[in-house]
Amino acid sequence: MVDREAGPPSLPDDWPAKPELSLALNGMGCFDWDLGSGLLHLDQVALGILDLRDDEYDGTRAKLMERLPPGEGARLDALVGEAMTDSGQGYGAYFRVRRRDGTLRWTHSQGHVRRDDTGRPLRVIGIIRDATQELADSMARLDLDEERRRRTTVVESATAALAHARTVQDVIDVLKESDGLEQLGAGSVVMGLLDSGRIHLVAEGPAGSFVPGTRVTRVDEEYPMSEVIRTLSPRFIESEEDFATSYSGLWPHISHLGITSAAYLPLIAQGRPIGAVGLLYGDKIGFTTEDRNLLVALGSSIAQSLQRAVLFEQEHDLAEGLQQAMLPRRIPAVPGAEIAVRYRSARLGRDVGGDWYDVIPLPGGRVGAVIGDVQGHDTDAAAVMGQLRIVLRAYAAEGHTPATVMARASVFLHELDTDRFATCVYAEADLATGVVRVVRAGHVDPMIRDTDGSCRRLPAEGGLPLGLSAEFGRLEYPVNTVELDPGQTLVLYTDGLVEMPGADLDEGMQRLAGVIASGPRDLQKLADRLCAVVDERGGEDDVAVLLLRRRGAYAGRTGGRLQQHVGQNEPRALSSARHMVRAAVRAWGAQDRSDDIELVADELMTNALTHTDGAAVVTVRVLPGVERRLRLEVEDRSSALPRIRDAGETGVSGRGLVLVDVLSDEWGVESRGGGKCVWSEFVVSARPAEGAGRYSDAN
Repeated sequence: MVDREAGPPSLPDDWPAKPELSLALNGMGCFDWDLGSGLLHLDQVALGILDLRDDEYDGTRAKLMERLPPGEGARLDALVGEAMTDSGQGYGAYFRVRRRDGTLRWTHSQGHVRRDDTGRPLRVIGIIRDATQELADSMARLDLDEERRRRTTVVESATAALAHARTVQDVIDVLKESDGLEQLGAGSVVMGLLDSGRIHLVAEGPAGSFVPGTRVTRVDEEYPMSEVIRTLSPRFIESEEDFATSYSGLWPHISHLGITSAAYLPLIAQGRPIGAVGLLYGDKIGFTTEDRNLLVALGSSIAQSLQRAVLFEQEHDLAEGLQQAMLPRRIPAVPGAEIAVRYRSARLGRDVGGDWYDVIPLPGGRVGAVIGDVQGHDTDAAAVMGQLRIVLRAYAAEGHTPATVMARASVFLHELDTDRFATCVYAEADLATGVVRVVRAGHVDPMIRDTDGSCRRLPAEGGLPLGLSAEFGRLEYPVNTVELDPGQTLVLYTDGLVEMPGADLDEGMQRLAGVIASGPRDLQKLADRLCAVVDERGGEDDVAVLLLRRRGAYAGRTGGRLQQHVGQNEPRALSSARHMVRAAVRAWGAQDRSDDIELVADELMTNALTHTDGAAVVTVRVLPGVERRLRLEVEDRSSALPRIRDAGETGVSGRGLVLVDVLSDEWGVESRGGGKCVWSEFVVSARPAEGAGRYSDAN
């Protein structure tokens, strides 16, 4: 009782204690997981509970997962994921942590999900504590009988962990990490898979236990796994003497391992054997009825999981093999460019998807770069991808403009009798001039890495995905023109590189730009780094990457051609054509005539669009010869030939061809089928500027 007359009580300076101190004194650590950056902060108490040192923890979720057995990590991920996707406020979970000395300790984590105004999760903040004694006390209070306790800790725990195993190696890892096996006293695991009457060893047991000649054995040989597969019955080897007597050919090779007993179980799925598993013990003699029932139940769970894993690997290998067969077997060497490509298949899920890349050498020293993604993640998506890649390559090689290539590919996909659509980016690059024409069909925007390492997004106006644009009759694809300087890199990729749970596309794009900017200068290493980033964050989608860097000082042979389609009422296409002419003038050493050439080009394009009802095709090329000439052509569908008219002193029209006649060294008109071509030539005496290169052969 406080004596009020004695004055206020004397209290410590740090009273009342802060929450962090209260938690620490009670053995509770704190964590803060930022979903945007992926960084996971653990305080000193939390690090101690997880048996992590300050100097080895790098702030990533992956490092924390190294402390968790495979089954526990998957179960914890499922609980946290459910809390984030179901708009829940938090979660609580018990899971095991393996310490440095190999022992398993129970821990308890409780987290709160913080969200923005739209409900999107931003952070997970919570506590973690050691719960080993708590659970031990709870088990003691319940006074579970031995059989029920073992069934819970062995069969149910192992079965839950095996449910997340997707590959044969996952199954083996779960068994080796299983706390239940340790409770049974098993020191190691051996496993064999049955294939065409032979047993293929996939898990060898303890170090030094492999017996030469047993990697592949026959079912009729005198080995424990062969016997249980023949008889479809378990074999419990009670003692060293039992082992030596029953398998005299095997025992001398393993007698030094200290094996005192063993349990071999047939793995039976859907009524047929698929393999066998053996549990080897170093301090156990004999098996009780309870032990035998428990192990038989465990063998049934292993068999079901193993069958799923085998089917998964077979189907995944088939799908991945099909997908890989559809991708280019090699990337052609392209003069004037350095190219790196990567394909990373999904780490989760049964099948692969329809992501693809392609590099297409084009006439005139140009190169086409393609990145795309067919909807879906199955063998059908991979098959559609292969067909679409082939036709898109064919259309590009025929010399069609980028917009036409994309439109025809969309029509093909629409007529393929499939419900799939595809997103795609097609970039046609002239490596001498650096002019890149980009067409985008519902795909993520490309990026450009500058020579100083900085990275920027390249916003490109686009059309509907392939297949959908044909279905809805919207086959007009805008062409975006950009100049790629020597040393700059065009970055094409699929959405698996930027999509993350809980983050929008813009955030993913910003994060990717930062990775590219901080990545290595070497293009191959940069491509590897991009795929590694996806692995680090546990990306579940396929990823395709294509990096194209323009080399400096590239010089092809003389001659060359650039072409741009300009439709009626398409100001962007007209601007793109002007940009193309300016780039060609600089690259081909015609700077002294730049004003004349650009003015004449503007006049010819304006006349074609003003006095005809259709589109125009603008072509600029260098004519080889002793006297180098730059030739400008504007083709339209009108057969009416232009003529020079006297505009008069006050006339506002009729002066265009007068300018063409005055500024050009030569000009003329040619009839072409149902239309015409107005051309103008300029003598170019200077050679291309150093580093700009010259355009290679005309197509």
